Amino acid sequence: MSTNSVHYSSGSVNSAHPGFAPASTGSLRPSRPAQLDPALTEKMAGGMDPEEISEMSHASAQALLDRVHHTQDPQIVQRVLTLVDHEGVDIIAELWSKSEPDSLPGILWRLYLLRTWMHKNRHSLAGLYRIAEPEDTAASAIAGVDTPPSADDIMNTADSILSGAFTGDFAVALERASAFVDVIAKGLAIRAKTLTAEARKAEAGEECGTIAAASRNPRTAAAGLLHTGGNLMTTSTDFRHGASLWRQGKLE
Repeated sequence: MSTNSVHYSSGSVNSAHPGFAPASTGSLRPSRPAQLDPALTEKMAGGMDPEEISEMSHASAQALLDRVHHTQDPQIVQRVLTLVDHEGVDIIAELWSKSEPDSLPGILWRLYLLRTWMHKNRHSLAGLYRIAEPEDTAASAIAGVDTPPSADDIMNTADSILSGAFTGDFAVALERASAFVDVIAKGLAIRAKTLTAEARKAEAGEECGTIAAASRNPRTAAAGLLHTGGNLMTTSTDFRHGASLWRQGKLE
């Protein structure tokens, strides 16, 4: 696995935001979401007061969650789950990305980004998961991941976590997300350790291994992976805290 397969950068991954970067939708102007009031998107395009955006982010997150919980229409459920896929990430980011992680819109934003990130990096993440969890563990049981996972398993897990948030126990979905992210962070740490060991061999004049050979600067790559892993751990904590708040009826 290339060290660049899982995206990290100081600009897109930091402790104040989810530990994964949103995938580009390829569209500079996303289409209007069918799940959002057209008047809302018009107001957003014209500029809104930050406090008004905050109020709207909370209201829209609650409305979206309530609508799915109270519907029997599978098409509505599917549209909500694939909201980012079909409507673009920008319009959702406008509403939810600046929300605190201990809020409902902030947590929903992280869940949507997690699904997008898992889909985009499914092959790399499957490899990291196999490194970190070669056998079934409590983390795998909580996350609901078959061990060893394939790339398709990663996508299915991503879909089931987000689906569970809307149609099942919201707190359980957040705990599954947290467990999955924890394993990936562990895999990144193991990968970084291997890179560092290969770099030491190369610096000592020994034969360079294939992993070190794949990078011009293995130490820099290792530092980047550890940076990403640290941010993922922060996001994992956000998910667990969100689960606790939800059970207390305090996630709004």
